[in-house]
Amino acid sequence: MSDSADTPTDEQFEPTEPNTGEDFEPVQVFPDDGTMDLRPGADSCTKCSTCDTNCPVAEVDDSFPGPKFQGPEQWRLKQSDDSEEFAIDDTITECSNCMRCDDACPSSVPLSQMHNEARGEYVDDQMSKLSVKYWRNRILANYRTSAWFASKVPRLANVAMNFGPARWLMEKTLGVTSEREFPEFATQTFREWWADRGGASVSRERAREARERMGEARDADKKIAYFHGCYSNYNTPEVAKALVSTFEHFGYEIVVPEQRCSGTPMFANGMLDDARRGAEVNISSFADLVDQGYDAIASCTSCSMALRQEYPELFDIDGVEDVAEHTFEAVEYLRIHEDLSGELSEASVDFPNLAYHAPCHARNQGLERQAVELFRDLDGVDIEDVGDSCSGISGTYGWKSEKYEKSMAIGEEMFDHMESAEPETGLTECPTCSMQMEHGSGYEIRHPLEVIDAALAG
Repeated sequence: MSDSADTPTDEQFEPTEPNTGEDFEPVQVFPDDGTMDLRPGADSCTKCSTCDTNCPVAEVDDSFPGPKFQGPEQWRLKQSDDSEEFAIDDTITECSNCMRCDDACPSSVPLSQMHNEARGEYVDDQMSKLSVKYWRNRILANYRTSAWFASKVPRLANVAMNFGPARWLMEKTLGVTSEREFPEFATQTFREWWADRGGASVSRERAREARERMGEARDADKKIAYFHGCYSNYNTPEVAKALVSTFEHFGYEIVVPEQRCSGTPMFANGMLDDARRGAEVNISSFADLVDQGYDAIASCTSCSMALRQEYPELFDIDGVEDVAEHTFEAVEYLRIHEDLSGELSEASVDFPNLAYHAPCHARNQGLERQAVELFRDLDGVDIEDVGDSCSGISGTYGWKSEKYEKSMAIGEEMFDHMESAEPETGLTECPTCSMQMEHGSGYEIRHPLEVIDAALAG
């Protein structure tokens, strides 16, 4: 209900199109011949340095050359007659892949995709495959694999991963910081819960009952394919369950197709081959459903960003454009297709007051204000925006021992805002931003879908 005095002027939100900013379209970085030529993007750069002044890493690390060098300038060097003399600068690994440079650039230079290509080339050609950092990064980037094993013995994994000597050993041998506590694995994954509940057939029946309650046709064409991602499956199934409950409340049939990691941590670590393998599975699963009239819905803003923007920019996979066009973040989708604000304005919720942080990848999709706009009139909860800074963790970035202090320095502004805000419960859509918020403030962190679900349940 309340809002920070420092936040931007509120505007009425009545979308007829996805709320992804003005004229949002995935950027076609590479030509059709598959050569990954970045000349169009490089030539658009006017060297204004706006990207550098908006880079959270450059703000705390004077040795980091910034997005402009890592993107168009480095690309130009690699295309020169003396290109063999120029290797990819190893500071490319200092980029956190927050993608704020994309949002800041007035010329729409696809900076993050230049960084992804450069990082991929660096890992493929210059990084030793026998180095500890390579294998540390590979393990962190493929979190889904580790989480799958941990989910088989979640209680044991929770004890073992946060056992003091084990964390010390991981830092000394792999370079995974011991300063952070590992997130707990759920005793039942979301997919296990979904199967036990009856899967798509039960969802279909509940959706039809909801349509009848709302006076809609029982067989109305309302159906979504849920991309839950790794974290909502293995660590926070309560978020995924809240999505299911909320969408069924509005009469949507839900299916949960086969899927792999969205690839976000792989992009950030230059593991583009790993990311492509996952993307091929995801596009295959979701393209078939899009053809059947489903929209792809993600509860994590980094996952929706990957499917709707990074996939078509990086991968030439059959169906990738169709999936991108039909991918939405969960709350965004409901605001487009349902009177979510109207329903919440008549609801009341018993929920702690909330300090909201907008993830960088939400900002890239034009979604940074939607939670504040949505909950400011919800009876029973106050919400306060804690500023527009980066949280600093950037997925796997803040888990690396050599980057931990930098990660915390980037997040300092957010921590200060959280401390000065009245609410003592955090709110964000991003799982790793949630980790950073909890780590820096000690607050419990919730997801907007949990608030919506609680309000609709009455």
